[in-house]
Amino acid sequence: MMPDLGKYADTVLWSYAASVGLLMALIVFSILRGRKIRSEMEKIEQRMTRNG
Repeated sequence: MMPDLGKYADTVLWSYAASVGLLMALIVFSILRGRKIRSEMEKIEQRMTRNG
């Protein structure tokens, strides 16, 4: 199923691994940042409703 990459197999496979790793890191970073921002916004909303 895997194509014969010849002498470049290591380079190509490491490039794929690095790309997948970076994509996973970006996804995790985005999710964690989104949770943090949502939490901060909820705190601000609660303060606004108490003061308003």
